[in-house]
Amino acid sequence: MKIARVRDGAVLLGAHTPLKALYSFRDSGFLQLRNGASLHPRISPLTVRFKSFFHEQSKVEEKKMKKCDFSCGFSFYSDFDGGKASDWDFVVVNFYRFVYIKDPEEEISKHLSFLQGRDIHGRVYVNEQGINAQYSGPSKDALSYVEWLKQDRRFSDILVQISPALSGHAFPRLKLQYKPSLVQLEGGISHLPLLDPAMRATPLAPSEWRKRLEAVNNVEKTSFRADRSDLNRKLLLLDVRNGYEWDVGHFQGAPRPDVDCFRSTSFGLSESGLTASDPLAGIDKEHTDVLMYCTGGIRCDVYSAILRQKGFQNLYTLKGGVSNYLESEGPVEWVGNLFVFDSRLSLPPAAYKSEAAAEGEAELVSENSTFARCYICGSQIHELRHRNCANLDCNLLFLSCSNCVKELRGCCCSDCTYAPRIRPVLPGHQRYQKWHIYRDAEVQSQSVI
Repeated sequence: MKIARVRDGAVLLGAHTPLKALYSFRDSGFLQLRNGASLHPRISPLTVRFKSFFHEQSKVEEKKMKKCDFSCGFSFYSDFDGGKASDWDFVVVNFYRFVYIKDPEEEISKHLSFLQGRDIHGRVYVNEQGINAQYSGPSKDALSYVEWLKQDRRFSDILVQISPALSGHAFPRLKLQYKPSLVQLEGGISHLPLLDPAMRATPLAPSEWRKRLEAVNNVEKTSFRADRSDLNRKLLLLDVRNGYEWDVGHFQGAPRPDVDCFRSTSFGLSESGLTASDPLAGIDKEHTDVLMYCTGGIRCDVYSAILRQKGFQNLYTLKGGVSNYLESEGPVEWVGNLFVFDSRLSLPPAAYKSEAAAEGEAELVSENSTFARCYICGSQIHELRHRNCANLDCNLLFLSCSNCVKELRGCCCSDCTYAPRIRPVLPGHQRYQKWHIYRDAEVQSQSVI
């Protein structure tokens, strides 16, 4: 469906065009069809409930539609069949854009001014190369920030990722500041030609990414037998994340990255080409398609510019990262959960489907996972979510079975159990708080005794 034009909050459609998309309305907004029919929805931040009528020829499509996807990455949900699609009270929003910002400090000032009085927590970094944001907040506040940003032509078509935060804020506070590097990498990224799309990898839509993976991982699939050129061409799937992220979820066929921090990533940079842990070592830079993926896309974009300078010619990234893929294609070719850098730590694919998330069905346990192992004893586990070592001075993120959690009191090894600053074992999926909270609680308990 093509949107003819947008005016005063209205989306003008063809007379018989099935309703496949919606626009972000204000409370006074309406949807007008060119045959004269108009819809006056009752609006809430993430749910649109229709009380009005559709053109007769659109009723069949109306009943089928459950989810409306937007080019900006929003997802709105409707209840055409009388069902109830609950709003998310809190959401986490992610977006980035490489674009020249002449005066970053002035840009930051504008953002701070807009956010005054709004309940936004998270990280928003700005510099001359653009913006990178991950934040949480009540739906109304979180989405109003996006709407405000998109009024700027530089960000009007920015891809926005939205996911539920069922336990409230996913970040402790707001950090909106100038950052020399939008992502942290050894040596910085200010020297990279990130503003030139030709110097970065070619972005693939989730559907195209899925097609390529299916062609490689299941060569017997009849829909791809005709195109033998795709199957004969060399392809390498590169996970541009950390090893502990891979441990809870990854694309099938992607080798585990031997990296503990993106800052130290060095794939394809060895001059000798003999590094055993480097999946790019020794490959044909001219005739190998390198498919790169990460959580939201920015790390791949940055690293592709480095690889381009190193002579890699056929570089492709997953547009919007894994989060965009799961929302668009579901868990096809994906196994496990998705690691996220906020208090939730891990999200199952179901979290990107509003019906499951709203009803609390976004479980962190996968009965079908066979790759995840306990860091301590090596046994197979199904709870795909890291915990931090109870030893504050270690704080290692690791996967653990329930027996090892109990035996080592939440620590990652026996040595940590004797450390001077040990936090209590956390039940369930809680996150540790600041050390002073546990320290002060211990002091208070001793004074009572």
